Amino acid sequence: MIGGMSSPDGHAGSWTLLTGHGHVLVEIARNPQARMRDISSAAGITERTAQAIVADLEAAGYITRTRVGRRTRYTVNPDSLFRHSAQEGLRVGPFLDLLASADDGSTAGPADADAARAPRTGRRPGRHRPAGPHPPAGPDRARADRSGRPV
Repeated sequence: MIGGMSSPDGHAGSWTLLTGHGHVLVEIARNPQARMRDISSAAGITERTAQAIVADLEAAGYITRTRVGRRTRYTVNPDSLFRHSAQEGLRVGPFLDLLASADDGSTAGPADADAARAPRTGRRPGRHRPAGPHPPAGPDRARADRSGRPV
């Protein structure tokens, strides 16, 4: 094993075959109405990174964005060419068709379907504040310990 790389079989290393751009493009091909949160989660990257990648893909002509009400719908240009010289002249469409159809949603279980239908509370998990008094905000606030007592 080389320098900390690990994999399920212990031989292949910790790298992945697709880049972040590839993962984002495949996710958009799978779900053209996906939210940025969904794209970033599927690609294993932050929302900010996903936004930058989507902007790159749009600027390069791989996708177009269209606003539909409050949502964004993405359209993949299957005639776009791969950027690397080793794939010169090859279109991304057949590649995306293969990868996008490889996971057609049949792997989602009933719990995933229930979570998708659950009403949103407007709160993100782990982002709530504990009940009780909060120290004043700003540079003039006094330092306090966890119980709120001045230090």
